[in-house]
Order: sequence, then structure tokens, then C-alpha cells
Amino acid sequence: MTKPGDTLLDRLGRWLAGRLQEESSGYEPYTPSDAETLRRTLELGDILLIEGNQKISAAIKYLTQSTWSHAAFYVSDALPEPEDGSERPRLIEVTLGEGCVAVPLSRYRTYNTRICRANGLTPEDRDKVVAFMIGKLGLKYDLKNLFDMLRYFLPTPPVPVRWRRRMLAFGSSDPTRAICSTLIAEAYGQIRYPILPGITRAPGRASAQSNYSRKEILHIRHHSLYTPRDFDLSPFFRIVKPTLEYGFDYRTVTWDDRVADAKAAESSSPFHGNGKPL
Repeated sequence: MTKPGDTLLDRLGRWLAGRLQEESSGYEPYTPSDAETLRRTLELGDILLIEGNQKISAAIKYLTQSTWSHAAFYVSDALPEPEDGSERPRLIEVTLGEGCVAVPLSRYRTYNTRICRANGLTPEDRDKVVAFMIGKLGLKYDLKNLFDMLRYFLPTPPVPVRWRRRMLAFGSSDPTRAICSTLIAEAYGQIRYPILPGITRAPGRASAQSNYSRKEILHIRHHSLYTPRDFDLSPFFRIVKPTLEYGFDYRTVTWDDRVADAKAAESSSPFHGNGKPL
């Protein structure tokens, strides 16, 4: 839709953003995220990682070598309920077309998700992180920054592994980030909470084992190069799984053995489906 005062770059930027946010066909989550279960499990300040199915998601997952293409920040009831009676926004995220926005949990009910939780935050520091994220609401994505979008049109760009993370940051500045993990990393940086491990040679402590690893960790400790998977891999964030938080008992699981038995019988048959012997 053309807006008053639009330039050619504005229109082209909106078109590119729309193409990148188109959903890929055939996506099926292993365990869809029930919004009510998520709400009971999530705590203020948690990070929700999402396996997206948009075209931009495929590029981010490839460049980061990870399942997770997006990250959102949980603010619980810190934001007011909408006057129109719609679902309360409990996540803050940054998206390509919208910028920094607040959205309801139900947005990701059909996606694979993972909860990452900072350990032992003081109430004061938690409030600082939440206030930082709320203060960023309304930041717009600069659709004129075409280079920031064009790099995502190659889901598997032919670049060496060591350059892929840097490719995520190419052409961008903080207000134009396409993935919310950088903004979340900056928020936690305000209270000096670690995400990636520090580099040390002190006895009895883990250290990077190669010169490349040490250089890479030093390079990506700046918030602008954090990706969703860094919260998953971080030794300082706990992984919280809703199914285990409410008394999961493997002995109560009901299995459908008919499917397994049918597959076993088929695999043991000396004939293919076309009636010819193997």
C-alpha cells in the first residue's frame, strides 16, 4: 500500500520485507506451544526462542547453524490490557516489518519454542532489564536499509562458517536489527549479566581451546552479534521445559503401538509395496 510521501526506496523496502516474511509451506512443529501452559511456566525476564517458518527464518537458521531463528522477551503483566478486549501482550520482540512491538503469547502457539531463563536475578536487575525492553517499544525497522534485507534472500549463502555470524550484522545498526536477540543481549548487558562464557586460562576453569575460538568469543561478546542460539548454548541461562515443570511421569504416557507394530511388520516383509521381493 502506497503511503503519502513514499519514495521508491520506501515501496521497495516494504515489498522486500513482505516477501521475507512469507511463510514456508510444510512446516509442522513437534510440540506446538500451548499459550496457557507457556504463561504458567514463563517468568518475568525469560527469553522465548522460536523456530520460525518464514523465508527470513531459513536464512537465520542456516547462518547461525541452529534450530532457533527468533527470540522474544517475556514481560508478563507489565504491559496494560488492550482496551478492545483482545489478548494481553506479554512478549516484546523485533520483527523485520514491524520493528519493536508487544505481542500475545498465542502468536507462537503453532511453533516449536524453548524457554531460556537467567539465573538468580535480583528484583532490581530484573526490573532494569524489563524497563529497558519496554522503553524500546516503537522502534521502527528502517525499510530503506535494503542491504539489511537482501542478504536474507539467499537461505544458504555460499560463505565459510567463520563468516556467517558476521553476515548477520552486515549493513545493520541497532535500530534496524532483524532479529530480537541483539536487543535482548543489550538489555542484559545493562546489568552485566553474561551470555557467552568468558575467556580464561585460570586453573580449573573452562577456556577456549583454539586461537580462532578465543577470537570469535571476543568478537561476538558485543550485543550486536548475538543470535538466538547463544541463549540456548549459554552456560548462564537455564533451559525450562513446560512438560517437566508440572510433574511429568513417563509411566502415565499412553503409546499407540499399532503404528509401531505396522511399521515393524512392513520392514520385516520380504516384499516391497509393489509386490516384488527385496
